Amino acid sequence: MSGRGGFAPEPEFGANEFGVQADLIAVLVAIKDNMPNVLTLDDTDALPAGPLEPEHRSLQSGMRSWVERTTRHPLNHVEQLYTFADRDRDRAEGTKRSISISYLALTRLIPDETGWSSWYRYFPWEDQREENGRRSTARLVELLTEWCGQVPAPLSQARRQRLTINFGLERWDEELVLQRYELLYEAGLVAEAGYPAVTGTGHSMPRDHRRILATGIARLRARIKYRPVFFELMPDSFTLLQLQLTVEALAGVLLHKQNFRRLIESQALIEDTGAITTSGPGRPAKIFRFRREVLAARQVAGSKLPLMRSI
Repeated sequence: MSGRGGFAPEPEFGANEFGVQADLIAVLVAIKDNMPNVLTLDDTDALPAGPLEPEHRSLQSGMRSWVERTTRHPLNHVEQLYTFADRDRDRAEGTKRSISISYLALTRLIPDETGWSSWYRYFPWEDQREENGRRSTARLVELLTEWCGQVPAPLSQARRQRLTINFGLERWDEELVLQRYELLYEAGLVAEAGYPAVTGTGHSMPRDHRRILATGIARLRARIKYRPVFFELMPDSFTLLQLQLTVEALAGVLLHKQNFRRLIESQALIEDTGAITTSGPGRPAKIFRFRREVLAARQVAGSKLPLMRSI
């Protein structure tokens, strides 16, 4: 984390009594056209957010209630991310200090619904599946290398070490989404830092919403390596190719086809429905469904599910 602040302890419901505004913010994720999409409201690039109300039985129930009521989306997997309480999260003068209690939630996207955008709109360098994403990363590395050289050693050396680790100069780590964004923020390359945005650094978001989104992406990328939560984004039936494309979209990296299929099948989490695809190019493909009862049994036993394998 940079010196701009950190995560605060989870607030009590009475926090508003002390002049601190508490907001519930949802990173609501769905898959559309092999892209991870997030819901934003009112054409502002803002994540869904609402105040913490006294009648909410818990933070999670409050978030679920608010999101489902305002977006009419039933939520599948839900988990808390972090509580953000930076003093500079809103640059407007006279703004009361507030905290953001953020949650990650997964749902299934209704076709042709508005209000959804690819999360790579905000983090184009995070999509390492395509050449455009890799070019964006290379350009940012150039700019950050210049930034590293603007200070004397040993500070310059420390900056270069962070650049090497976070931007994968030796090995790309798809989970370091927040660290990469924070480095760009510190270097003044993103609009949220108060400087003109640099081309290729994605669309800005209000207040600290892009930082919260980065946290949600990183959490989901970590989660799919040992819990198959990506099934919560899938339709009731799917092909193995559709499943792989979904996991690749979330991770932002390409996976080895045969290794992925062997790993999925070895976990016995899917079963053949007996149906096959009847449209589209190529050979007909088998259609599978998720065996949710198997996952429930393994959760009780505390089993880990290492489902991610990069090329």
